Amino acid sequence: MPELQDILEQYGKQYKETHNLPIYAKKTLNAIEKCRTAELGAHEDICDNCGHKKISYNSCRNRHCHKCQTSAKEKWIYNQKFNVLNVQYFHIVFTIPDILNKVVYYNQTKMYNVKFKAVSETLEELANDKKY
Repeated sequence: MPELQDILEQYGKQYKETHNLPIYAKKTLNAIEKCRTAELGAHEDICDNCGHKKISYNSCRNRHCHKCQTSAKEKWIYNQKFNVLNVQYFHIVFTIPDILNKVVYYNQTKMYNVKFKAVSETLEELANDKKY
């Protein structure tokens, strides 16, 4: 089964040339492409018992890289179990109309503040209503 790195190797250059990506997305794609390759250098692992040597390529450590962050993600999830209360939780999603995407993109701080204020007021209103 191909990995993301294989797909980026085959199609990444063309994709980046034909899409207007933000700089952070380009940096992420470049990091994943180079992850655990000679381009990022290598280090030598030596067994303490037998002296066997193994060359390991360095990782990109990008937070979006599936190879680098899977174990960190799993560890974080495990540790979060100790930080939650033993109560029932609800997952609620608040969305905005697609037509506002560009407005939000270019005014993120203001728009997210407005959205969080609206969400807060909505949740408070629902929490105070005995029907809910």
